[in-house]
Amino acid sequence: MTPGFRETSMSKQLMVKPEKCVSCRTCELMCSFGHTDSFNPRLSAVSVINYEEALVSVPLMCMQCEEACCLKVCPVGAISMDGHGAAVMNPDKCIVCKMCVSACPLGNIHFSPVTKKVFKCDLCGGDPKCAKFCPSGAILYVDPYEKPDRKKVLAERFKDVFGEEALS
Repeated sequence: MTPGFRETSMSKQLMVKPEKCVSCRTCELMCSFGHTDSFNPRLSAVSVINYEEALVSVPLMCMQCEEACCLKVCPVGAISMDGHGAAVMNPDKCIVCKMCVSACPLGNIHFSPVTKKVFKCDLCGGDPKCAKFCPSGAILYVDPYEKPDRKKVLAERFKDVFGEEALS
């Protein structure tokens, strides 16, 4: 395994359910506020993309790749893995060469013209605000290896199909 890459799988990861996204953009606002103390979607590490033909919106953010290209390409080692399985930027080491921006296959590393810094999702130190405040449950922070409670899954399906009133 490449030095600097995680040796074990992270315990939790972000999971996106596009069918639940209502395009409210709360995730963008909470991300920017959590990192910059301002509600500015341009300073958010998550972006909601609307696909009008398909009538769906998809929140996009760093997926914390197992073999992170951004980490591998950084010439000064400014990106490293933290204890939550997130590839995080060290702004003190970063020389803003933007090689990580080019290397990300999903386009989820950004350059801020305001701060003149490169930034990406850091999972908010293990408590991602995008998932915590998503009103529709389109973004979840879950353990991918945890078996789902079958009753809970069935109740969710009924709620999605028949609405909250049907379960009362």
